[in-house]
Amino acid sequence: MSKTLVAYFSATGITGAAATKLAKSVDADIYEIIPEVPYTSADLDWKDKESRSSVEMRDKKNSRPAIGSVPVKDIQQYDNIFVCYPIWWYTCPTIINTFLESYDLSGKTITLFATSGSTDLGSSVEDLTNSASGATVREGAMLNGVSSEEEFKSIAEKFI
Repeated sequence: MSKTLVAYFSATGITGAAATKLAKSVDADIYEIIPEVPYTSADLDWKDKESRSSVEMRDKKNSRPAIGSVPVKDIQQYDNIFVCYPIWWYTCPTIINTFLESYDLSGKTITLFATSGSTDLGSSVEDLTNSASGATVREGAMLNGVSSEEEFKSIAEKFI
């Protein structure tokens, strides 16, 4: 069986809880993508066109928020990397691009998982493929409403 890493970004804790359950369900290692500058409630106000998240998402091609967490130790040991995040503006937050662009992911399989109050993975695969040069990026699943370990395991095992 190949080794799996679950890497996640969670601004409010919802995605973090789901990612933790996903990792536990298949005995995967877990890594939190922590922004160098934490997001505040004001930063996340999507109704404010000048909020930090609005500004970052308006410039998706160039915005790369810095990561403050210690880098993944020996990412080469993982064949599968599950990347979990909240959906922002119908795609992934740009800190996910920062994370993927920080490593040589050649030959890895990157599977995307997300949480959202109203949308699906949107353009995530398209928006992340160039950030994971040499890797296969594929759509995983939305984790909204998934609660039991059995449900998480059933979802995760489809992608291992």
